[in-house]
Amino acid sequence: MKRTALILLTLTVFINQNSRAQDTLLDPVTVTSSLVEKRSSETGRNITIISGETMAGLPVHSVDELLKYIPGVEAQMRGPQGSQTDISIRGGTFQQVLVILDGLRLNDPNTGHFTGYIPISPAEIDRIEVLKGASSAVYGSDAVGGVINIITKAFNKNMQTRKQQVSAQVAAGEYGLFNADAGGFYQNDKINVGAGLLTNNATGVAQRGIRGYFHNTAASAGLMVKLNPYWNLALRTAYDNRDFAAQNFYTTSASDTASEKIASWWNQARLQYQKGNTQLSADAGYKDMEDQYAFNPSAVANSNKSQLFQALATWQQRFSEQTQLVTGFNFQNREIRSNDRGNHSLNTAAPFVALIQQVGPHFTLNPSLRMELYGSLPAEWVPQLTASYKLNDLQLRASGGKTIRNADFTELYNNYNKTGVTGGSIGNPALQAERSWTYEAGLDWFCGSNLKISTSFFQRFHTGLIDWVNTPYAGMPRKENLIRDSSYALAKNVAAITTSGWEADAAYTRQFTDRQSLRLNGGFVWLYSRSSEPNPSFYILSHARFLANGMLTYTAGPVSISFTGIYKTRNPQAKTSIDAVITKDYFLLNGRASYSFLNDLFTAFIQADNLLDRQYSDLLGAPMPGRWMQGGLRFRFQK
Repeated sequence: MKRTALILLTLTVFINQNSRAQDTLLDPVTVTSSLVEKRSSETGRNITIISGETMAGLPVHSVDELLKYIPGVEAQMRGPQGSQTDISIRGGTFQQVLVILDGLRLNDPNTGHFTGYIPISPAEIDRIEVLKGASSAVYGSDAVGGVINIITKAFNKNMQTRKQQVSAQVAAGEYGLFNADAGGFYQNDKINVGAGLLTNNATGVAQRGIRGYFHNTAASAGLMVKLNPYWNLALRTAYDNRDFAAQNFYTTSASDTASEKIASWWNQARLQYQKGNTQLSADAGYKDMEDQYAFNPSAVANSNKSQLFQALATWQQRFSEQTQLVTGFNFQNREIRSNDRGNHSLNTAAPFVALIQQVGPHFTLNPSLRMELYGSLPAEWVPQLTASYKLNDLQLRASGGKTIRNADFTELYNNYNKTGVTGGSIGNPALQAERSWTYEAGLDWFCGSNLKISTSFFQRFHTGLIDWVNTPYAGMPRKENLIRDSSYALAKNVAAITTSGWEADAAYTRQFTDRQSLRLNGGFVWLYSRSSEPNPSFYILSHARFLANGMLTYTAGPVSISFTGIYKTRNPQAKTSIDAVITKDYFLLNGRASYSFLNDLFTAFIQADNLLDRQYSDLLGAPMPGRWMQGGLRFRFQK
């Protein structure tokens, strides 16, 4: 199976078509690398961009499921269709990827396990930009392995064409599956407005000795009002609710028959001024998330309510065609109210500055610097330098800089508020920030107008990585609620890890005729990590050693077929007490076939998740479903 995956990948990388120039998505405008709108080929970074239109035609059910098939992104899924996903880029842990929505961070202060809960309906998404590599100098904590930036239609002030869109889709299938996805978007000279709803539901998904379930729903709405030629105001609100069986999501205990309910509200506002070469923006966001986790029906549920308020002010100034400056200030207030972790509040303040300087016709430098103040910890200075040289169809790029990740509330205060704790993971308020230095060099080749190939080599030298260390009662720094002679896992800054990697990815798009097209994204990454700890916990080195993933869509007239696939190798594991295994590798393929009729207003489709019926798990004890057949009908109107 590995040979098959490598053959498919080789075909992906070496596809070459000599054709006349045509409109493609290979070099779109991006804002993620430096907050300045630049062509992807001018950023000096490896950025993958997936449009919302592309996502709508793929065999995926949620945003986090789409991430699993974006080249270079490893999405470790505990459950299907948005139940829970840990995201890793370039070998980082699940806490070392930053997710932002229209420029504001979504990572929950409670735990990185909630990073995949993205409160947006797919119908609202204009595009998803994935920046691979260090980005803490611009975005601060968590932007270690990379940044995932979701940009919505309503907040995209550069959408020039007037549009009216309405779409709705229903699907049903095995395990009592019922899904619905609906949304609309309207734009004129004065406003952008969009809204959407996504709900995924199933019962009967097999787990160990029980039948699992999930009921995951997201609803969102966004509005931008163009107040005059210089000012615009954008507003967003979103609600996200997940209710699912969580057996062995966090433990490998035979007594674990857990369930979890997570509900969150997201509200966001942006006031922006732009005139000539000056742009000023003021953003504010508020996130409220409530988590109820019960280990089994007889256990007292952990009840956690986290809140994140943030404000971001930025100033962009173009001094000339060669020189641009971005500077700003970010403030965050993080709070938690928990029967497990207690009640706590932390503030973060961070000024930052970035310069984009073109030197001659081909060479660009982008130095950035951020100073981050987190609670009472000493200030962290976070520098980064990116350079690129573009000549005709080739771009050479290099980047080096520092990254940081501050501890979340789980690492700081887990089991802090309970009485008589006999074992388990114990938080540590004395934790310092994780630090690393990352270096990368890469090449992008724009082959004609249809094919882009990118390759990068990178290294990350990480110190003070937070891990859970087995610690006897006598060695615990705080003993008030612990039991003498018991042993615990204490959060400590202990691990030093060096990660080396090589990645390559390709994007190919071809519009043969008005009714025939091919679009393909694929890639691979090899990773090698070495830890200073002889027995690090699973999460420290949970990343795949080799990962190949991608997506393909082919349309001919009314017929369309699409596939998403992934092949990975990783460290095998086993837990005999719950009959659970993590195999050394797996290959997963999903497929969808559709037929449009009535002038493309309606599309009927059939879909098979896990087409080859493989048995696999991303996390020990949390098996994913086998082949899953489903079908549905989609309505789409646009003018």
